Amino acid sequence: MNAVQDLSFIELISNAHILVKLILALLLGVSLFSWTYIFRKLFALRAARRQTEQFERNFWAGGNLHTLHQSASSQRDQSGPLARIFEAGMGEFIKGKQASRDALDVNAVLDGARRAMRAAFHRELDSLDTHLNFLASVGSVSPYIGLLGTVWGIMNAFRGLGSVQQATLATVAPGIAEALIATAIGLFAAIPAVVAYNRFTHDIDRLAIRFESFVEEFSNILQRQSR
Repeated sequence: MNAVQDLSFIELISNAHILVKLILALLLGVSLFSWTYIFRKLFALRAARRQTEQFERNFWAGGNLHTLHQSASSQRDQSGPLARIFEAGMGEFIKGKQASRDALDVNAVLDGARRAMRAAFHRELDSLDTHLNFLASVGSVSPYIGLLGTVWGIMNAFRGLGSVQQATLATVAPGIAEALIATAIGLFAAIPAVVAYNRFTHDIDRLAIRFESFVEEFSNILQRQSR
């Protein structure tokens, strides 16, 4: 019963070296932040996909572009990333057309609208990429931090054997188990972060392709309307 009690999870952590405890606390804190960002990013990407699909349906339904622009401008925060890209390009196109009465300036107006959409495109991608670097860092660094705690715990376990005349499995097991907890917590923090980073990167890349395609297609529409 004592051996079981000594090898229980809570007992091992409570009897761990202070450095191992600090490493475990660090890993648990990092894991908590990681899961927070994972859920926030999950909801943000889900909303971005839903808003993008809704705007694409409205755009390709063949409605009036000026009406769609007014709707996107009035609900800018809730309209979604693709609607904001459209709003930036259409707004620049309208201002350019109002400022220019010369037919030779049509290309300059179209270039201005395209640049405005590209700038909005990069702003939206930068917003979607927020906290992805943190997840990547957690996934790559956490196992090594846990390994540091494991190495330190094993060192202490073997140092403790110097004061024991006869080393047995019961003597070594608590120290080794205590050390391996750090590796386990490190993997617990790293694996979800890596999986989430890869999934979110894939989702953002797919959205980026849709945004780029829209910029080119809408640029062609504006070019036809400007003739």
